[in-house]
Amino acid sequence: MENPKELKYTKEHEWVKVEEDNVVIGVTDFAQHLLTDIVFVELPEMGKEIEQGKPFMVIESVKSVSDVYASVSGKISKVNEDLQDNSGLVNDDPFGRGWLVKVKIKDAKEIDKLMSAEEYEKFCKEEENK
Repeated sequence: MENPKELKYTKEHEWVKVEEDNVVIGVTDFAQHLLTDIVFVELPEMGKEIEQGKPFMVIESVKSVSDVYASVSGKISKVNEDLQDNSGLVNDDPFGRGWLVKVKIKDAKEIDKLMSAEEYEKFCKEEENK
């Protein structure tokens, strides 16, 4: 499992890429492996306000339906419409074409609460050993 070093991570297995006053959010490789084959992504509406730590969308796989939690608080500024026709992008390219949403950040200090790639990798190893 390779986690890009420039990204930040959550305990709910989302990744965050900071782009000035916006962030891109997706699910990690670890998460997509747990979910197995993703069959549907319920994207939020543009302009929706989200709150850090609260669920804001759903991903459905052949195994389960899972909430995706907001990594930061803010307003949805863009959704990955490619996922409507090809939700498998989340499995195929979770850190690239399988991104979920872009969010205009309300409070940039929330990013400091997220894990580095090293911290996330340690967290995943602990999760696997439970």
